[in-house]
Amino acid sequence: MNRRKALSSVLAVSGAGLLPVDLSKSKKPSFIYSLNMSTLRGHKLGFRKELEVAAKAGYGSVEIWINTLQDYLKTGGTLAEAKRIIDDLGIKVEDAIGFATWIVDDEAARAKALDQLKMEMEQLAQIGCPRVAAPPMGATTGASLDLAKVAERYRTILELGDKTGVVPHLELWGFSKNLSRVGEILYVAVESGHPSARLLMDVYHLHKGGSGMDSVKDVGKPLVEIFHINDYPATPPKETITDADRVYAGDGVAPLKNLLTSLKNPEKPVILSFEVFNKDYYAQDALLVAKTGLAKMKKVTEGI
Repeated sequence: MNRRKALSSVLAVSGAGLLPVDLSKSKKPSFIYSLNMSTLRGHKLGFRKELEVAAKAGYGSVEIWINTLQDYLKTGGTLAEAKRIIDDLGIKVEDAIGFATWIVDDEAARAKALDQLKMEMEQLAQIGCPRVAAPPMGATTGASLDLAKVAERYRTILELGDKTGVVPHLELWGFSKNLSRVGEILYVAVESGHPSARLLMDVYHLHKGGSGMDSVKDVGKPLVEIFHINDYPATPPKETITDADRVYAGDGVAPLKNLLTSLKNPEKPVILSFEVFNKDYYAQDALLVAKTGLAKMKKVTEGI
């Protein structure tokens, strides 16, 4: 083979790599869109119907409420059937919302809560849910807890997660006496000394608790896998605003673009889960609300 033919052969092979590439298809998404079933809670649809609405609206991921799953089981459903429904719909259950009082000082109450949480985690594992929310339930009023002790208690439930395969994510509640600020949950997560420690934050709770959106910059990206997205209006002020005042992403005054830019993790997509408790939305068609929530999330994340 002469040099001209050899060069032609090299160009023919290397030229294949010069073909136009659709970068939009190869680019890793920054976010996964999820529906927290609080958004449909007022519609009283039940476990199966909530999932069906989410799938029909275009969601691939959801956050369920544990008590809704348990109501389904109490009325004759089984965990195997629940898993089949989830799989048939092509939905992934990313997280579950529960309210075990794992954090409290009362040892008897805490022991009971650990039994409850273990049972719930085992149920969630059977339907393929890898996470459960761990808010400061039972400690929203009263005395301020010793954060070092809270860290020990968080480690205890993380160790339950090791056994069950369901990781508890420490949840920020802005209205709470305890764990209302990012600095508190960050301290507890770090001082737990457990590699699975993760944080669950929320636009509304960041505002309500006074940490603000900029505080997310101080949280290491590996600590955030899922984030509750919503928005809040200019009024009422944070001192009197409530859960029910949350609105669609982009319909309020939160600086969502800056927040989402801080939240973005180049290593893996962050799950954005739409969570509101809006009575006006509860009065509307559930499918319309779910579709609108998804469209609004996609709009605020454009270009990020």
